[in-house]
Amino acid sequence: MEENIQSTLQEDRLFVPSAEFSSKARIKNRAELDALRAKAEADHEGFWAELARNELDWQTPFTSVLDESNAPHYQWFNDGKLNVSYNCLDRHLAERGDKTAIVFEGEKGDTRHISYSELHRDVCQFANGLKSLGVGVGDRVILYMPMTPEA
Repeated sequence: MEENIQSTLQEDRLFVPSAEFSSKARIKNRAELDALRAKAEADHEGFWAELARNELDWQTPFTSVLDESNAPHYQWFNDGKLNVSYNCLDRHLAERGDKTAIVFEGEKGDTRHISYSELHRDVCQFANGLKSLGVGVGDRVILYMPMTPEA
């Protein structure tokens, strides 16, 4: 007996962004998206190397993009070291400190905008709280993170 799973879900809606939103996008149209996709398919390691070098700040540059020698345990960006918190937050403070970093929309319809500067202040306060509890570099911490902007 041949078993077959058939999907009956079909989604045909199209959500067209506003002209203002599109004007601020990094990829402006379908042609640019197709070109980016073709570039990634033609040289996937070169594609990811370029993005990693241009879009992230590295403390120690990586020596290779992808090591496939121990498949399926692939290693990306060998020998490279970066600070994720710095890349997500700190490096944006100078140019975007007053701009919105997070828009929170609660279940009850409440909305809250948190700027990069406000988020940085809160992150530093939380980090100092962890330090006061004796948490140090290399320690592992498990957190329960509810659906709030602070999480």
